Formats: sequence, C-alpha cells, structure tokens
Amino acid sequence: MAEKIVTNKVNLQILHEDNHIIVVNKRVGDIVQGDKTGDKPLSEVVKEYIKEKYNKSGDVFLGVVHRLDRPTTGIVVFAKTSKALERLNTMFSTRETKKTYWAIVKNQPPKTEDTLTHFLKRNPKNNTSKAHLKEVPESKKAILDYKIIQKLDNYYVLEINLHTGRHHQIRAQLTAIGCPIKGDLKYGFDRSNQDGGIHLHARKLAFIHPVSKENIEIIAPTPHEVLWKSVKQ
Repeated sequence: MAEKIVTNKVNLQILHEDNHIIVVNKRVGDIVQGDKTGDKPLSEVVKEYIKEKYNKSGDVFLGVVHRLDRPTTGIVVFAKTSKALERLNTMFSTRETKKTYWAIVKNQPPKTEDTLTHFLKRNPKNNTSKAHLKEVPESKKAILDYKIIQKLDNYYVLEINLHTGRHHQIRAQLTAIGCPIKGDLKYGFDRSNQDGGIHLHARKLAFIHPVSKENIEIIAPTPHEVLWKSVKQ
C-alpha cells in the first residue's frame, strides 16, 4: 500500500523508499524535472520531503533517473545516492527494467493483442513523434506489445509493455493504429480531459535494486478519476 505524505501543501504518494531510492506516483500536470515553464518540478518537491523527513541541514542529493510526460501519471524513480543514480542510469539505458503501462482508448484496436513495430521520427518544432511503418531518415525503431485487458462502456483498457524507450512512443504508436489515448489532443483524440491530462498511466516497474540487488516490483494505483475508478485494479 502506498504511503501518503503531505509536504509543503503538496500531496506526495510514496510507493517505495529506502536509503538509496525513492519511488513516487506522479500526478497529472507534474513535471519531473525543471523546464522552461518555470513550474516547480516533482524533483524539488521530493527534495523538500526528504529534507523535512530526515531534518537535513544542507543540500539534498536527488538524481533524476527517467521522466514521464507531463500529462501522464504513474511511477517515477529517483536516486537518493550517487551510487544508486549511476547504476540506475545504466539499467534504464540498457533496458534492464520492465515497464508496464495502462492506457484507455475509445477505438477498438485491430487485434486483442499484438506487437507493434514502427519507426518514430521526432518533430522538435511541435514536440511530437510520428510513427512510420518503414524506416525514414532520422527515425528510430520503436517496439511495444499491447493487449486489451478490459472493456468499459465506451472505452478499452490496454496493457502495454515497452521494448524500446522512444519519445512519446506509446502515444505515437497507438495513434498509428487508430487508437489515440483518451484526452491526447496532440495525437489525434477529439477532445481534451478536464484536468489537461491523458489516460496513460505508468502502472508497474520491475527492476533489480541498484545496491541491495533484491528484486523490486512497484505498482502505482491509478488516479482518483471516474474512468480510472472503473478499471479493475
């Protein structure tokens, strides 16, 4: 069960914490690391939480291991020590972690389950990626597996496992098969969600602890939102 922590009027849901790592359940709208918006990033909120909880007087070390898009929710891992950061960076870059996502789409996918292979080309001008069936200049190969895990009244819940980690990979590849994620205007859904987010959730992460070497499996509860509440946990 996730521990709920309140720090500086910000509600942090801690999914796992030990001496070397801290894992939180990101909310819609949170940015993981500072950007040009100037909004307070999740990394700073977690630093403040650590500083208060352990009564630290100096600067708090916190390493950003990976990111989630601002409109998505779910698991984000931070390193509390430089040793953990170095090892986690290697594990994430060499795909030694297993990431599972949940997505809600309106259109029924072509198959109940399938492996999708595309070549993604990023457009920095509008910060999107387009999925091509064949390789094009400056494209990167993207592979994921999906399966339908639940049928809601008007939507389908997909479970997705990534084999590669490309920019907006899930969003672009699902759009390429005619299944944009609910709320994702940038990738073809017809209307936005009220909270500005999209129905894409980093549900599960399995990895070997960078220091203790034990097997870690984290599951993030879905947001407290009407459609997510109808999904079997």
